Amino acid sequence: MNSVRTKLPLKGRKKNIRSSNRKKNKGKRSSSSSSSYHCDICGKSFSHHPNLTRHKRIHTGENPYRCDICGKSFSQNGNLTIHKRIHSGEEPYHCDVCGKSFSQNANLATHKQIHSGKKPYRCDICGKSFSQNSNLTRHKHIHKGDKPHHTPTSDKSFPEKSILTTHNCIHTGKKKPYRCDICGETVSRNDRLSSNKRIPRGKKPNNRGKSSSQNSSVSTHKRVLRGEKPYRCDICGKSFSQNKLSTHKRTHSGEKPYQCDICGKSFSQNSSLITHKRIHRSEKPYHCDICGKSFSQNVNLRTHKRIHSGEKPYQCDICGKSFSQNSSLITHKRIHRSEKPYHCDICGKSFSQNGSLNIHKRIHSGDKPYHCDICGQSFSQNCNLVRHKHLHTEKKPYCCGICGKSFSPNGNLTTHKYIYRGKKPYCDICCQSFPQNDHLSADKRIHRGKKPYHCDICGKSFSVSCKLTKHTRIHTGEKPYHCDICGKSFSQNGTLSTHKRIHSGYKPYHCDICGQSFSQNCNLLRHKHIHTGTKPYRCDICGKSFSQSGNLATHKYVHIANKPCRCDICGRSFPRNDHLRTHKRVHRGEKPYRCNICGKSFSQNCNLTKHTRIHTGEKPYRCDICGKSFSQNIHLSKHKTIHKSV
Repeated sequence: MNSVRTKLPLKGRKKNIRSSNRKKNKGKRSSSSSSSYHCDICGKSFSHHPNLTRHKRIHTGENPYRCDICGKSFSQNGNLTIHKRIHSGEEPYHCDVCGKSFSQNANLATHKQIHSGKKPYRCDICGKSFSQNSNLTRHKHIHKGDKPHHTPTSDKSFPEKSILTTHNCIHTGKKKPYRCDICGETVSRNDRLSSNKRIPRGKKPNNRGKSSSQNSSVSTHKRVLRGEKPYRCDICGKSFSQNKLSTHKRTHSGEKPYQCDICGKSFSQNSSLITHKRIHRSEKPYHCDICGKSFSQNVNLRTHKRIHSGEKPYQCDICGKSFSQNSSLITHKRIHRSEKPYHCDICGKSFSQNGSLNIHKRIHSGDKPYHCDICGQSFSQNCNLVRHKHLHTEKKPYCCGICGKSFSPNGNLTTHKYIYRGKKPYCDICCQSFPQNDHLSADKRIHRGKKPYHCDICGKSFSVSCKLTKHTRIHTGEKPYHCDICGKSFSQNGTLSTHKRIHSGYKPYHCDICGQSFSQNCNLLRHKHIHTGTKPYRCDICGKSFSQSGNLATHKYVHIANKPCRCDICGRSFPRNDHLRTHKRVHRGEKPYRCNICGKSFSQNCNLTKHTRIHTGEKPYRCDICGKSFSQNIHLSKHKTIHKSV
């Protein structure tokens, strides 16, 4: 029985024929190991002829599909279709999580990885992952140091084509070729026009006319006007208008993938690494056109210029004080809140600034990273080093605007100004005035008996931190102050200053009775006992009195039967080791103290002092009965027996 054939229309018959041919061709290609269509230029093979035709347009540069709105041409019709959505605003692909729309399905697939957190593209060098392959390719340029995109007008190269495009705008004069159709603002990069559109209409900041040439993209700029922040941190909840979420998350994770290959320091952002490397190269490309000072970062230059303009745009809403930097305002506000978020994990002391905590920690660690290149002295703070260097240069940069007097430390100028103000910090307990507030604070601790600074070796306490520092050197044996003439070292700077007077011969302390001069005030006070005849130091055993405490200490050894220090040459014993050392010079014939007038030498300094009076004619010991003077105290004592016998 013949089957009845239903006559199909011509269109349907052609479709069946094409389908049948495809099946036949498919069967043929599966049996063959090679594709049927080969490019005669590069040799690449294709299974379909239309694919070969499209491929050949790469070699010929043919773009037959032209946009009838802007005139842009494309090699494939599909690309033209996608392009036309820019003009029509059509975004047919929607995210079912946040509702965002896209003109291409590929962009939607990439966007969904933000919600899923999926980063399938991993760097095989540092292990960092990316949601897009293009981002991985750009990232690898960091490791290679590769800058494949070159500008035709200069030798400058860039790691990304978009940066090259932006750079070329400088040479073409089209610094901001992309215009926002909402607010009219122009920007330098098409892929970044959107960041300004996140601010709602009518709420644009005062800097509307500010250039967006470095921070914006067409899609990003439009979010500024809409107030849109689609990128949200799932840890702290903070939202972002640009895809800076991955950079922000490093704040929580502590991840710092960008490492300096010179010093090894790591950074969370590549831009921070680029800025840091300028330190090693001593590169400061940003120059102040007023004073000529240079900076490694543009933001530092902008902040610096406020010194010249006097601009202080950041104002405290509590006390009205203004600041040139926002960070200074944030730190200042902690004073009103009594907030000290930075705590020392050793002693528990709190600070309002992290920098102050770091400086404080050097007290515990003993770290002094700032070194004087002249004398080698070290300091825990750079400001102390700067002040110290004024000693070598004798520079006094701080000048009083009233009397013209100059000072080397700024603190001394501040103290000096109290003379004109007539205002000094005043202690209400002892009624004493002080030139500085920190001196007043230290005085009040003495009244309260408060000694918060403790030595962790012997337990001794101090009311001032500087006294603890000096005391600690007793245990450590540290002598950081060196004489640049003889090389002798001292634990305190004041002792070094006194010592240097030996070399210079400077004696600023003068006796108003006999005119004798001294390098130290304590020596002058002891000397004055000779004129007054006062002997305030009394032996509690025999009652004998002395004008100097050192003489009393020496005398007391007369009463001490025990003399542990014995000379191994002659057998003589001494109560003190320094007496034994002086005695041994007799056996060795050692005389280290030499008169610079006649050249005579002595084993003890006190003998040299007595001898020098022969040359100077100095007679400091005066009889209070007849007025006769003597060069030595023993001669005065013998003379006084004459008056007693009479």
